[in-house]
Amino acid sequence: MQLSYVYLGLSHRMALSRHCLNELAEELGKAWPGTRVAASRLTLMHDIAGASAGLPVRFHYVVEMKPEPGWGIELQCWYDQEHLPALAAVLGCVRAQRFWNNDDEQESLACYDLVSDGTTASAEWLAVRETSWSARVRPHFMKPVRTMFALADASVA
Repeated sequence: MQLSYVYLGLSHRMALSRHCLNELAEELGKAWPGTRVAASRLTLMHDIAGASAGLPVRFHYVVEMKPEPGWGIELQCWYDQEHLPALAAVLGCVRAQRFWNNDDEQESLACYDLVSDGTTASAEWLAVRETSWSARVRPHFMKPVRTMFALADASVA
C-alpha cells in the first residue's frame, strides 16, 4: 500500500468536523485507489525558513510522535527553543515546521523541506540530534515514525 501525505492549506480559519474529515478522506481515497487515506486537522506551531531557503525542495522529511505523559511541555520547549531552529540552520534545509495533530494518535509532526535526502546524514544535522537536551527528551517519544518523502512534483512545494 502506498503512503502519501497531502497538505491542504485553508485560506482562513474554519471549523471542520470529524465527519467532514472522514468524507474528505473517502473522496481522496477514490482519487488514489490503493492508497490509505486519513485526514487530520493540524495546527501550525512553528515555521522557520531554513539555511537553504529559496532552493528547490526535493524531499519532505516528517517525524511523527506522541510524548509520554508529563513530557508534552518539555518537548514543545525543546522543539521551539533548540531543535527546530538548529535543524533549520543546517545547509540543505529549506524550511522547518512543527504541527500539532488534533485528530491522530501521533500528536506532534515535525516537517522539514530538504534539497537532498542526504541532508539528514550530514555532520551538521547529526550534531543537532546529539545535544544533551535531545538525549534527555528523545527517549520520551512514544511510537516515533520517521518518513522521507521524495516529492512527486518539486515545483509544488
